[in-house]
Amino acid sequence: MFGLSSEYNTERKGPTLGDMKALALDSDFVESEFKKDVREGEEGLMLAVLEDAIETFRMYVLAENKRGKRLFQEAEEWILEKDSDWFFSFENICGVLGLEPNYLRVGLMRWKEARLKGRPEAKLYPLASKRVKRSAIAVPARRSL
Repeated sequence: MFGLSSEYNTERKGPTLGDMKALALDSDFVESEFKKDVREGEEGLMLAVLEDAIETFRMYVLAENKRGKRLFQEAEEWILEKDSDWFFSFENICGVLGLEPNYLRVGLMRWKEARLKGRPEAKLYPLASKRVKRSAIAVPARRSL
């Protein structure tokens, strides 16, 4: 099962020294594989957290409802936070995944600015009232999807 030698010593009723070395090597292998699987699992979870935050940031950057604005704000604050000792902080996750957090931050902030600049300008609609002279009111244009 664990690579026991075929030269099993029947007189002693136990494994030989070679068998013990094989068991030790196999347990080291199993332990290292287990640690590798755990490490890959942790990194996979961290990558999922990062992907979710970036997706939320991008999806709700132009949000107009309370929920969307709140989700965007939470994602942006998490991304911009520095010097956090929290295990799942943006900086910590980037460090574990071998990514440069400031590079990602700058790229996301540039994307945000470009996206906000691409938003349609507010249109001016004249208002007519008998009591007040004609004036104009700014109304945000509807954005097309």
